[in-house]
Amino acid sequence: MIPAMPASVAAATSHRAPRRGSSRQVSVAVLRFGRLAAMWVVALLILVAGVWGSWGTAQHVMLTKGREQGTIEVARCGADSCSGPYAPLSSGSQARARVVIEKTVAVRKGQTYTVVIKPGGDEVVRSGPAGVLYAWVPMGGALLLASVVVAGGLGRARWGWVLAGSGMALLTAAFLAM
Repeated sequence: MIPAMPASVAAATSHRAPRRGSSRQVSVAVLRFGRLAAMWVVALLILVAGVWGSWGTAQHVMLTKGREQGTIEVARCGADSCSGPYAPLSSGSQARARVVIEKTVAVRKGQTYTVVIKPGGDEVVRSGPAGVLYAWVPMGGALLLASVVVAGGLGRARWGWVLAGSGMALLTAAFLAM
């Protein structure tokens, strides 16, 4: 004969109710995963936008093979652009009476800058180390913005500091090179 179990133990073992917290734990886990996935997507989109914004100018400055290279002496400046005569430095490049460069805080009337001519026009961009750093300024801003998302939204403080430090280094180098 089997000894009888106490009524409280028999009731607990014979009919087990599902745990109340299990579906709630799953919901919390799914929401946490969704938030982390969304933050990763936002951080990556910011970085891709930084590369996209920088590459439009950087490609002309960094990939100079076969491009016309020379100098511009800034003679006039308007609201958005400056212009002046172009003197060639590379073989196959021809002198031009007037080329246009974007007006920035680093372009001053009367100064001479080394430049690369964008294909298919008379627009030029600065070349050399200053031109490369200036071309990547949008990426520096994107690194700073992504650092906030990574540190705050993803909880990765060290990675946030790395991104912020990289962005600040890039922006500072561009400022000093101009």
